[in-house]
Amino acid sequence: MYSTSTLTVTDSSSSPQIIIAGVIYGHVTAKLVYVRLFRGTPHMSTNTLLGFGSWVAITGIFWLVAFIIAESIPNFKSLLALISSLFASWFTYGLSGVFWLFLNKGRWFSSPRKILLTLVNWGIVGVGAVVMGLGLYASGKSIHEAGGHGSWTCADISSG
Repeated sequence: MYSTSTLTVTDSSSSPQIIIAGVIYGHVTAKLVYVRLFRGTPHMSTNTLLGFGSWVAITGIFWLVAFIIAESIPNFKSLLALISSLFASWFTYGLSGVFWLFLNKGRWFSSPRKILLTLVNWGIVGVGAVVMGLGLYASGKSIHEAGGHGSWTCADISSG
């Protein structure tokens, strides 16, 4: 999109990842509700009108609620970055190292191989903490600098 003074480029590189993650989480949640509603009934194993209609209704309601939430929160992309840096980085890096250290507690220095693995896993925990901390700082600063835009407005937030 062109602006009068500068060229504005919108960042769409993360869109496929967000869509894929949203579809996965939406499907799993809808399936949970569907299975709880129809467990032990013929609608679980056969294609019935009630089963199909319920599936469409459940997924439609979830997507509608997700759309309302996404449109109601100003700077949603920055909020996603904050949540990702807080949880995804730590769950991906930090916890795997913590789990290894916990599972091998008392044997960290029992052999040269364990010493190396202990150092590697402490390094993984450190990397997870650094990535989480820097991500929190960067996304927090982004939210602070973006300023407040009202919900459900037609304001241009492409620069934020």
